[in-house]
Amino acid sequence: MAQQPMHTFSLVTRDRPGVLVRIALVFSRRGYNIASLAVSPGGTQGFARMTIVSHGDPENVDQILKQLAKLVDVVFVTDHRGEMPVEAEIALIKLRASGELRKRVVAIAERKGVRIADDVDGRVILTAQGTTTEIDELLVELASKELEEIVRSGKIVMDPGASHFAHMLGGGEIRGA
Repeated sequence: MAQQPMHTFSLVTRDRPGVLVRIALVFSRRGYNIASLAVSPGGTQGFARMTIVSHGDPENVDQILKQLAKLVDVVFVTDHRGEMPVEAEIALIKLRASGELRKRVVAIAERKGVRIADDVDGRVILTAQGTTTEIDELLVELASKELEEIVRSGKIVMDPGASHFAHMLGGGEIRGA
């Protein structure tokens, strides 16, 4: 069975206990798996910003947007279909690497602009920053090496145009895209 398409959602919510659980339930009820989730302060006290990447049936995206917008603590929600938001992700990658293998790992890191965060006792920890696609490509290149552990932040996105959050604070609340 082929994997279903990925969808990226941005939300601005009130920063209250239980909001994340209610949002996750919306995805669960529609058969969507959350592939990555990033939550941070929204830039204004009392609000949070979420980026959710999930995969599921494209026919359910509009229903998910409507259900999210109905949640009391969700102030704004958008789906990034057909958009080109600015995106970033961070990954920590630990490899067992000494001798010649270490030299190859260091060469890949230099070529890809990846920082060596730690290099002790035959283990190298790389810090990579870029788009999700760039991180995926780096991991493919490192796959034949002695990968020991990977931690990824998940994708975060921001629209390059006018800020939805600033609009919400300046002119009343907006509920959805």
